[in-house]
Amino acid sequence: MDRLNELYNRAVEHTKLKVNEDIDRFLETKTELPSFDEYLEERIQYLEQIWMNVWLNLTNNDVPRKEKKRYLTERGYEVEGIDKKLINKIFRNEMRTFPLFHVLQWLTDQYESMDEAWSLRYPKARANYLQRIEEQRIAEKRRKVFREIENVTEEIIDADYEVYYLYVRFYVAGLLANDIKNKPKYSSVDPFRLETKLIHQGSFDPTIYTTMEVFFNELTGKVHKRVGWEYETYELRYEKKVKKYISDLVSALVIEELAPSVFELYTELDDEELTTEVVQEVIVDYINALKVNFFARIQDEYVEDLMSLSEIPFNVQEHEMLYEQDLEERERKKDEELAEIERKKAEEERMLEDIFGREYTPSTGRNIRYVLHIGETNTGKTHHALERMKQAHSGLYLAPLRLLALEVYDKLSKDGMRCGLKTGEEEKDVDGASHLACTVEMFYEKSFYDIIVIDEAQMVADRDRGFSWYKAITKANAKEVHIIGSRNCKEMIVQLLGDSDIEINEYYRDIPLVVEKKEFNIKHTKRGDALVCFSRRRVLETASKLENDRHSVSMIYGSMPPETRKKQMERFIKGETTVIVATDAIGMGLNLPIRRIVFLETEKFDGVRRRKLTSQEVKQIAGRAGRKGIFDVGKVAFTKDIRYMTRLLEQEDVLISKFAIAPTNAIFERFQKYYRDLSKFFELWQKFESPKGTRKASLSEERELYATIRDTEVEARLSMMDLYGFLHLPFSKKDAELIKQWRETMFAIIKRKELPEPVVKRDSLEELELSYKAIGLHLLFLYRLGRGTEAVYWERIREELSGEVHERLKTDVKTLTKKCKRCGKILPWDFNFQICDVCHAARKRRYSQSFYHEN
Repeated sequence: MDRLNELYNRAVEHTKLKVNEDIDRFLETKTELPSFDEYLEERIQYLEQIWMNVWLNLTNNDVPRKEKKRYLTERGYEVEGIDKKLINKIFRNEMRTFPLFHVLQWLTDQYESMDEAWSLRYPKARANYLQRIEEQRIAEKRRKVFREIENVTEEIIDADYEVYYLYVRFYVAGLLANDIKNKPKYSSVDPFRLETKLIHQGSFDPTIYTTMEVFFNELTGKVHKRVGWEYETYELRYEKKVKKYISDLVSALVIEELAPSVFELYTELDDEELTTEVVQEVIVDYINALKVNFFARIQDEYVEDLMSLSEIPFNVQEHEMLYEQDLEERERKKDEELAEIERKKAEEERMLEDIFGREYTPSTGRNIRYVLHIGETNTGKTHHALERMKQAHSGLYLAPLRLLALEVYDKLSKDGMRCGLKTGEEEKDVDGASHLACTVEMFYEKSFYDIIVIDEAQMVADRDRGFSWYKAITKANAKEVHIIGSRNCKEMIVQLLGDSDIEINEYYRDIPLVVEKKEFNIKHTKRGDALVCFSRRRVLETASKLENDRHSVSMIYGSMPPETRKKQMERFIKGETTVIVATDAIGMGLNLPIRRIVFLETEKFDGVRRRKLTSQEVKQIAGRAGRKGIFDVGKVAFTKDIRYMTRLLEQEDVLISKFAIAPTNAIFERFQKYYRDLSKFFELWQKFESPKGTRKASLSEERELYATIRDTEVEARLSMMDLYGFLHLPFSKKDAELIKQWRETMFAIIKRKELPEPVVKRDSLEELELSYKAIGLHLLFLYRLGRGTEAVYWERIREELSGEVHERLKTDVKTLTKKCKRCGKILPWDFNFQICDVCHAARKRRYSQSFYHEN
């Protein structure tokens, strides 16, 4: 092993060095020259052991474990699975058998026949020894001088500690008065960037500062170097000046108090006088401690107190009395400030309770009959509720998705019922309509129906959308309300309904779910499979792979137009396609003849981070497998982590313990008794503590959207409630183009101009889908502004786009190729990243070089 040969040479040199050091230690304490044989006789045991100690330590520490294992394997040892300590022990034993370096032989060759070399070594070792002893003696005397200086320093500081602070206080007062009177005031956009020029703002006004800590944030106009170059603040300048003042003051007093013998001893040792500068170096730790303590106290001083103090000549007794008076006055002011803070805090808490607190109390019982349909997915819950609604004179269906509202609208219309549709992006008014299908956000509590059906009630726990379910459940205005949800929301719903008349129907799967034991491979795809992944990109890439493998494929993903999604589903239902590839959008209310659900991924990005699927998510999606009358068994397959995913599928549901809350009109009305500023509303919403059992909507998207029009004409000319209504429009607020369209439309509304028409592009699938969303946003504005006639035209355009998306999916997907975003290299369909390994490595190298260059 080359490494051992190299270490052997190093061990030899190190051993020689250790032996030579040992010879010098042996010789230096002897008053006469001992013989070489005397040295050998006395140190033989050390000489016999030194080589092995050096060699074993060096090989044990410098040979990596991997190389140790390889070395032992070559010598017939079985090392796999062996403990690290045992590996080291065996290797150490093997190293004992390595050829020795004969220390005695080498040493004898050096000195046995060379008396002159031995004789010359002695005087050098002896001289070095005597010099070291003398240096130690002088060092001890110097330490004695320094200890005396430190003792005197401690006595001086302990005796008049507070007096020294009075000196410093008066000194700082003089500096402050001079700076306030004579120095200009500066400001800077960024004091940490010297490219930004300082702005001259005239003279200082001492009345605008409370404490010195506030004044210290001002810029002196000069540049300071600490960690990096930056503009100097008065804090940095005063810190340096205070330290120097304390150092000069204390060191001068120490010099006066030192005994003459200390000066004489120092001069004897260093052949120079003991000066103030030397004393300052000795007592630097005491100076730093004083500076830290005194400067912290200076920061708490009131500017007006020090300005007054600067005009009074220094006298210890008088300044001590003034300091005590100032301290007393400062404590009184602090008590007043704390009392004012507490008063404002209590006032704010009362205001928060008035505005928000009393809004979110569950119902204590209403004259309504509630029917709960509780169970797993694909058990007929929604079917039973809708059948009951069809029997009523009037009914309202509240859906979690536009697609489901559309599906129910179509179903009721086909069954001969007059049914309308309202989703925010489209409204279908039917003459004499007795029933209405809409998204849950469109619920209006003052409209009365014989029966209201609320689907997917477990969404009440969703942080951002859950309040729409809460409002629908607690404010539904009907003779009979049917609530459909998963088992884990049952207790929460019952709690929300209080003492109401409640009937609970529980549903169970007739068709069992069976998890396949073998890991799924894309080659195992069969007719009736639904392959689930968690991004649009992955859906398209998987569909492309399957199409090229001669499968016919339907696709479902979140950003797909609902009409397109419906057509994709119909193709699968009719058998025009044999396989479906979908995101988790498949898990909510979509009833399809699926033989097997296949999870291609076990993680998803939830908008904040990439995380493992939850038990409820796995159940919601897996529950779509199996269809009564078509498949007797619903099958579930995973590409990995089968045991873990099976546990998620089989474990008991975690009960929903919190429902989501969001602002209501009543809250806005109460808020406007105090303020009329939407930014203040968002600030108070952040401060408001969500009541027990509730979870606040984050309003993060509304806040980000508000930031784009804050302090503009839009905010000035719209009422706060109207503005919040526009902020709350249900569109994709992560898309920059849609944000831009929203902002331009808002300005058009307040300027009474024509609304900007949505941009329609058809060059690619992505552009078609974005154009569809843009028209959807335009329709939201049109319906909100009561321009339904104009909306009809745009609904027709949007329907055309959804048809084009559908056709593109049929034709373009097969030719879809996954390419590296940087170099364009074709990647495998299931490659997990957007760039190839080569480009990733190159980018990593560039980042590393950039980091080291900057640092």
